[in-house]
Amino acid sequence: MIIGIVIGVILNHHETVHYRALRENTIAQAPNKETAQVIVKAVAKMEKQSKKDLASGFSLLSDFFLRLIKMIIAPLVFSVLVVGVAKVGDFKAVGRIGAKTILYFTFATLIALSLGLVLVNVLEPGKKMHLEMPEAGADTGIKTEKQTAKNFIAHVIPDSIVNAMAHNEVLPIVVFAIIFGVAVAALGAKGDIIVKFMDAVSHAMFNVTNYVMKYAPIGVFGAIAAVVITQGVEVLSGYVYLIACFFGGLLFFIFVVLLLICTLLKINFFRLLSMIKEPILLAFSTASSESAMPKTIEALEKYGVSNRVVSFVLPLGYSFNLDGSIMYMTFATMFIAQAYGMDISTADQIKMMLILLVTSKGMAGIPRASLVVIAGMLTMFKIPVEGLLLLLAVDQLLDMGRSATNVVGNAVASAVVAKWEGELEQRER
Repeated sequence: MIIGIVIGVILNHHETVHYRALRENTIAQAPNKETAQVIVKAVAKMEKQSKKDLASGFSLLSDFFLRLIKMIIAPLVFSVLVVGVAKVGDFKAVGRIGAKTILYFTFATLIALSLGLVLVNVLEPGKKMHLEMPEAGADTGIKTEKQTAKNFIAHVIPDSIVNAMAHNEVLPIVVFAIIFGVAVAALGAKGDIIVKFMDAVSHAMFNVTNYVMKYAPIGVFGAIAAVVITQGVEVLSGYVYLIACFFGGLLFFIFVVLLLICTLLKINFFRLLSMIKEPILLAFSTASSESAMPKTIEALEKYGVSNRVVSFVLPLGYSFNLDGSIMYMTFATMFIAQAYGMDISTADQIKMMLILLVTSKGMAGIPRASLVVIAGMLTMFKIPVEGLLLLLAVDQLLDMGRSATNVVGNAVASAVVAKWEGELEQRER
């Protein structure tokens, strides 16, 4: 990460200096003010494209790493979950664990949504930052997708498990794996061979994960360098207050909300954090929760969460319990409303929170899912959608924080459900 930041700063500065000199030379030769303005815009466009082209070489390193990770996820989730469900043994037990899991996810989601609203209303980053508003009708590059019952079912129940695996849609894979696992368990002794096979597959996938993780430092270097080359560290100066507000909220959620939950249930929170520090750092540096999933499963089992609980709760959490992303949805929506000087009533904010409680669940697997959901909220509450452009400059950095928080939130969720089931062996004792 540090090397990536240093290389990124050097290359970004080199490009900035080069195009600044080019701009000054061409302006000096411009016959009039109008021509000079055209030159300034043209050079700025060339500079932006040049930085993007330079960064693309570095982003190839991170793209390669993330594709390796995505290659692992479908077979790993399917095999681990089938084994976990088959070991549960009967549909009633699966239903019991599932009910406890969804209950916790709903509670955590409400807390995260509420925290996002409280933060943005108390700190008011949209009012205090005085950002330059985007032009009306400006293209954000984010496609607004209205969430309906039909769309939700399409995201949950696969029409083809092969297609779901091909597109790494975790939630449909989870649904099919649960049904398949229950069916295998119902076979009794006849299903033992399938359970043993899936268990062998899951262990093989963990070995593949270990091989892939050897490339992680290079992937992280490429991801960080590409972002800094494109945007430079100076872009942060205009957004310091927003970044501080949001990251402060994430830290509050982790070290107050999640710590309190763990303390009440007598779960050693700091021991858990130390076990998952590698997945947290990986998610933060790549801005991808998915990249951390295989390592999180391993870390939770070492911590003492039973295999059948972690294999059930964690994959489900990647669709239903993305705490950092969920908190961002209310925070970002209200931030944009504040920036435009719009007053959203308390009743409308509560309505927004309840809508997000449902709509956020069906968006797993969609690229930049948080921004897609936020775009839908902006449209629904008649807030200018082009306001998303206010966030795009620092979205990569904010996504790093969201991704890391998602990993911690799902780790705590797995430990909580395991505790409720009496299947948490805190081995530090």
